[in-house]
Amino acid sequence: MKGPILILVAGILWGTTGTAQVFAPESAHPISIGAARLAVGGLFLLGVVLAAGKLNFTNWPVKTTIMASLSMAFYQPLFFSAVTLTGVAIGTVVAIGSAPILSGVIEWIFLKKRPVLIWWCSTFLSISGCLLLFVNNESVHVDPIGLLMALGAGLSFAIYTLVSRELVETYSALSVVAVVFTLSAICLSPFLFIYDMSWITGLRGLGVSLHLGILATGIAYLLFAMGLIHVSSSTAVTLALAEPLTAALLGVFIVGEYLSIISWMGIILLMLGIGILIWSSKNAGVGKEVRTRGERSQV
Repeated sequence: MKGPILILVAGILWGTTGTAQVFAPESAHPISIGAARLAVGGLFLLGVVLAAGKLNFTNWPVKTTIMASLSMAFYQPLFFSAVTLTGVAIGTVVAIGSAPILSGVIEWIFLKKRPVLIWWCSTFLSISGCLLLFVNNESVHVDPIGLLMALGAGLSFAIYTLVSRELVETYSALSVVAVVFTLSAICLSPFLFIYDMSWITGLRGLGVSLHLGILATGIAYLLFAMGLIHVSSSTAVTLALAEPLTAALLGVFIVGEYLSIISWMGIILLMLGIGILIWSSKNAGVGKEVRTRGERSQV
């Protein structure tokens, strides 16, 4: 149960980003917020790993690390651009909803790991809930370029998850996220000079940046990487759909947003899908323990 719980907590922390952006200064552009988020998160993780003395570049896989860093760097502008072009509803649903499916397909094609039936059921329920949750919030506007960017964001997150899982199997999760997010922050550093960043000097802007960088990025992705050690990448991406669920609930109870009956139905489906996946992971762990005990008794 350790892996699913860690990823679930990571998704909850990611879900606070939308509420945090509500409290950001009006002059803060979404892409500049994303760039600042990675910059603070990368510096935080790099400081932690240096303080812990766990950074070791011996036989470090350069190509795999670059792929993970570029995937995370591409995700930020692709997602924010998709939301701008085709709206929050469609952009979020396509980006977040496509990631589990793309992750399962990538595992199936390249790793020859066919997703089990319980995963398909859980993913279907979760994506359906996400669809009901977001599409009902605004008029639907479909922009072809926006859809492609949203799919690109979903693919970026799926690739990041798959590659990161390969890295954490050999290296510590702290070292992996520190290196990956430092490189990702460097890739997005030009946006810090393109957009007006004066908003970050104020108390409110600084608080938002620290929350997004430390909690919603540094700690969240560290927990996600630790969870990847115990679960498949496709399962991890589906569990990460706790992000929109958290965002919706925070919007109601903190920001004061209103959710219709359809949106609440979406929340129920999301919780059901995630709950089924956690339940199946627990049963799989119990079954594995029973088999191990049986093998030991035979010996």
